[in-house]
Amino acid sequence: QVQLVESGGGLVQAGGSLRLSCAASGRTFSTYTMGWFRQGPGKEREFVAAISWSGDRTYYADSVKGRFTISRDNAKNTVYLQMNSLKPEDTAVYYCAADFLGTSYDRIASYDYWGQGTQVTVSS
Repeated sequence: QVQLVESGGGLVQAGGSLRLSCAASGRTFSTYTMGWFRQGPGKEREFVAAISWSGDRTYYADSVKGRFTISRDNAKNTVYLQMNSLKPEDTAVYYCAADFLGTSYDRIASYDYWGQGTQVTVSS
């Protein structure tokens, strides 16, 4: 079992930055691919970024590439999402998720555990 708790969301002006954190419980955190997803108002949940268990591979949605950076610290059981140059369209609830098998990093169905989400609001 893995429990995930996100933090770091808030209200920011367009062009600003936020760093989200996701703290995981459980001894096997370092074996999971970790992902960030988001769900905007009236929209479906979508893939944002993912990182392999070792941290040597990262993946991004085209909409955030070059602006967001995912990283992890296995010693702290934490995954991060650094978000720069934020836009109003980045407004969403952001969720972190853990995928034990590390198969399809951008598919919601691949992930075994989910956090409760943290709200990010970007004002224009």
